[in-house]
Amino acid sequence: MRRKVKIVATVGPASNNATVLQNFLLRGVNVFRLNFSHGSHDDHARNYNLIRQLGHKLGLHTTILADMQGPKLRIGKFENGKILLEAGKEFMLDANDIPGNSSRVSISHPEILPSLTAGSTVLMDDGKLRFQVIKSSADYALLKVVVGGVLSDRKGVNVPDIPIALPAITPKDHADMEFALNLGVDWIALSFVQTVQDVEQAKSIINGRAMLVSKLEKPVAARNMEPIIAASDGVMVARGDLGVELGIEHVPTIQRRAIDICHRMGKPVIVATQMLESMIENPYPTRAEVSDVAHAVFDGADATMLSAESAAGKHCIEAVETMDKTIANAEQAPEFINTLDDNIQQPTGSVIDALGIAARQAAQYSSAAALIVYSDSFDAVIRCSRLRPGCPIFWVTDSYELASKVGLFYGVYALIQKREFEPTKITHAIKTLIADHKLAKSGDNVVILDTVSGQHVSIIQI
Repeated sequence: MRRKVKIVATVGPASNNATVLQNFLLRGVNVFRLNFSHGSHDDHARNYNLIRQLGHKLGLHTTILADMQGPKLRIGKFENGKILLEAGKEFMLDANDIPGNSSRVSISHPEILPSLTAGSTVLMDDGKLRFQVIKSSADYALLKVVVGGVLSDRKGVNVPDIPIALPAITPKDHADMEFALNLGVDWIALSFVQTVQDVEQAKSIINGRAMLVSKLEKPVAARNMEPIIAASDGVMVARGDLGVELGIEHVPTIQRRAIDICHRMGKPVIVATQMLESMIENPYPTRAEVSDVAHAVFDGADATMLSAESAAGKHCIEAVETMDKTIANAEQAPEFINTLDDNIQQPTGSVIDALGIAARQAAQYSSAAALIVYSDSFDAVIRCSRLRPGCPIFWVTDSYELASKVGLFYGVYALIQKREFEPTKITHAIKTLIADHKLAKSGDNVVILDTVSGQHVSIIQI
């Protein structure tokens, strides 16, 4: 609980068992991602229950994020699982939901076929294969292979040249969202957000039962970034489709801009996709991948995410360890510490922000080991996280439901304790928590932000 930037790990075939998930928790995973693009409801329910049980066993308040598939364009399956396409050959996308072959395959949303115009570009498998549209109709699109290669089942399709009118929330997403909310997930991630209206529609379905992460992965979302972030509870910079459709050279600047806006607005931001990609197969990452994780930390991300590395990788536990060590080391770098001081956000004019800035300064000038937020206000915790104190933030709450939601917020960890209301009892209860959880040692200073017995900031010495 000393690391401030959080780790999100995707659960999948390589990690959906008690042994691996417990190792994830012990090695620092803060948020578990259930990817509804894959797996059945029964699979997700089993994983959800297992994560909650392990968190309870280890005394950790695990955060669970359900990631909706969205209107992702995918090809169907092939008769033999995969095909080889050569440049110059013709290939067809159609609405026939039968296994494909070397000349054709189905597409998940055939309603987009009439939108494909002659000369437009179609990309598959994260842009590895490139096609040009020859002609299209309501039933099929005939393509010319420009860049060929191996194409296997269920690979993604991108159409960067043409706006595709598909709803952000498909009927499958609606059903998946209701299922996930009934399970009790803490966050919902909405894929392929394009407008504020997409965010508002998702929030109306969620109706306060969870918090909402909007995924930035469409060019139009990058252009509408600020209002989308303002309407959301958090953001994920999903660099896969974003890089395919906009061009990979634009991704770093979009990532940095998203982080800056989120930091200013006090919204948590996850940097995702291919962070330690080589560890799917290899026990060690590349130097570039480690640098990518570190620079996400330096830029101010609240969390970094493992996708296939933890869901299907051969070295999923090692991937978590690598990310944990990389983040922890980056947080100790003078460059990171200086960035925290340089990027302190101005208070918004609220009492909570005034208390938060006072608590941050008290922690800084007293070299505090911890900042304890003793408050019924979730907003107080969010505002403290936004101000980026140099020590961990421990939120004392009596709500298990709220405690499991803070896993995405920079530097924040929740501790469950029965609510006290008298100042002397609060101080005693906090000292007991500090001793029980070894949050500080004898002689350390600890800052308390108390909005229960009164709105004040104090410093105690352990």
